[in-house]
Amino acid sequence: MSTVQNDPGLGSDREAVRRLIDAYAHHADRREPAEQAAVFTEDGRVLLFEGDPAKTEPVQTIHGREALAATFAGLIAQYEATTYFNGQSDVDVTGDSASAETYCMAHHLLRQDGQRVLLTMAIRYLDTFERTAEGWRIAERRIVFDWTDRRPSQP
Repeated sequence: MSTVQNDPGLGSDREAVRRLIDAYAHHADRREPAEQAAVFTEDGRVLLFEGDPAKTEPVQTIHGREALAATFAGLIAQYEATTYFNGQSDVDVTGDSASAETYCMAHHLLRQDGQRVLLTMAIRYLDTFERTAEGWRIAERRIVFDWTDRRPSQP
């Protein structure tokens, strides 16, 4: 599946941006950190917020594809499996730049003290995009954790 290539068959720019948003989730779930990082510009940034970014500072900032791939690999190693469900996206394209707010429910299976645990996160992605020679890429992603739930899980 070529999810991040510049493909004239994609249709509108809005559709291409949405495919990029979904490619991030796909590569996370397939445990492909390099491919997940490739949806970003070379100097792309991710900022993590616990709550409203207008009222809080980021708890972490990751800058550049290499650092993003390393961070994603570390996260992947913590979980047995993940499933990201992207919901509605409000995408606005202006020329060679775009912005979007996307809702996501992220489910993470992990082991904690020998028990299987399900960690569920309600996430919003606040993204800015750039059209590059590689096609659309995420220039900056602000990940907002609105709430989380952690509970024992049975297979």
